[in-house]
Amino acid sequence: MSELLSTLIERLSGPASQGRFSRLRRGIEKEGLRVDGGGHIAQTPHPEDFGSKLTHPHVTTDYSEALLEYITPVYSRPEDAVEFMADLHRFSYRRLNAELIWPASMPARLEGNDSVPIADYGASNVGRMKHVYRKGLDVRYGRIMQSIAGVHYNVSLPDDFWSLLKELEGDDTSSMQDYRSSRYFDLIRNFRRHSWLLLYLFGASPAVDRSFLPDGRVPEGLQPHAEQTLVAPYATSLRMSGLGYQNKVQEQLKICFNSLSNYVNTLRHAISTPWPDYAAMGVHLGGNDWQQLNDNILQIENEYYSDIRPKRVARHDETPSQALEARGVEYIEVRCLDLDPFDPLGFDATRSRFVDTFLMWCLLNESPWISDEECEHLDDNRRLVVSRGRDPELRLDHHGRKRSIAEWGHDIFAELREVATLLDRLEEGAPHAEALAELTPWLDEPGLTPSGRLLARLEERDEEFVEATLALAREQAAQLRAEPVESARAALFDQLVETSFQQQSEIEAGESQSFATFLADYFERARESRALTPLWAKGGQS
Repeated sequence: MSELLSTLIERLSGPASQGRFSRLRRGIEKEGLRVDGGGHIAQTPHPEDFGSKLTHPHVTTDYSEALLEYITPVYSRPEDAVEFMADLHRFSYRRLNAELIWPASMPARLEGNDSVPIADYGASNVGRMKHVYRKGLDVRYGRIMQSIAGVHYNVSLPDDFWSLLKELEGDDTSSMQDYRSSRYFDLIRNFRRHSWLLLYLFGASPAVDRSFLPDGRVPEGLQPHAEQTLVAPYATSLRMSGLGYQNKVQEQLKICFNSLSNYVNTLRHAISTPWPDYAAMGVHLGGNDWQQLNDNILQIENEYYSDIRPKRVARHDETPSQALEARGVEYIEVRCLDLDPFDPLGFDATRSRFVDTFLMWCLLNESPWISDEECEHLDDNRRLVVSRGRDPELRLDHHGRKRSIAEWGHDIFAELREVATLLDRLEEGAPHAEALAELTPWLDEPGLTPSGRLLARLEERDEEFVEATLALAREQAAQLRAEPVESARAALFDQLVETSFQQQSEIEAGESQSFATFLADYFERARESRALTPLWAKGGQS
């Protein structure tokens, strides 16, 4: 254990026992395709009984009209977030009729690119912008890639924790905003160094239906299984591999999260720099026909793919990076988590407690800036784990030394146990330590991981990926339909259906700009810096 980590844990333990800082806070976003009874992606519109996907705070869509996205409020107890997510599923299943929620990250049976319907958010300018952005993703990358689902895990540390940590570290010169942002970037860099561990533990996509590859070409590393399934024997997460959210154009951005200013400036450059191939596709084809929002490297900042992002809730006149510039990092979003097909929600409180412990460990450890050379090694480690993470012969690069996942993982777990003990001082019992104890055997037994379990099921039963996942979906649907929704929450969900449609109608009725003018104004504002100017730079005004 590093001296810094040991010292900080020791110095935080007393205040934790005294309740001088609060628990971590998290919110969960979970995607899931709607499918029909035969395991095909649904062609039906987003159910009206769910409310407006433009304005509903908890039930919306991601890329596709068929790709549900559930969003919990922020909670200080993981169990509360998981229970809210469960009630969203129970609520949905009372309105889905014969359709099912696909429990895997890799999609159900597809019928080519056009079988993935693009989400439509109505006639308002903001709704049209969301739709045209998705059309742009189609022409740039295709729709099939956008049918992949996952879990996004949003975590923040409380203000009283940051105040205490700043005091313990003896930082009396930085503003709280700058200190917090800098330390969040420390966390992010260590996350990038070690996110391979999450990919190994929670990757759950070692197989895919052949319809995901409509051109019929089988990429290197995939093998046929049964008639319609392709598998990678040691893969953990094909979702995070070259088959999933990868983009050659974006690789040139080289974002390694060394500072907030570098991150923001790189994104701003990407949303204002044309790319020749995208320009050739066209943007505004005339009238109401828009091919994409613009021809730049990124249409908007959300197009940047990363396994983790610094975030802040943006105001109505801000882009995400402008919000970060103006008020600093508020929370981080972990984006590398597959859906666990064996769990009705794709995620559970044990995973939540582990990820919380892992993130705190990333924060409290030393975190030097990442060089270009190290950045390449980190990318190589991630690529190896997603494609061969359960291979007993696999070795990862650790400062020039080749190490197995089990060896390196046990070293990390030993330090995580100390962090878990610290976090458990805020709890009744020892839920973080228990989460680690539950997952520790997975380091030596890859078959216990979700990817290992899914592949074993396919092999032992000689099942197709779609048939196995469809059977799990039916079992989970029966379970969730039979469980009651908490009464107050059921009333809230019913009310939100009505109010979300009302809010969408008010937005549409209040439009005064043309869509072209709306977009031009948006991108003009997006190029502005919102960094705070020191008083001395304004001529000494007080």
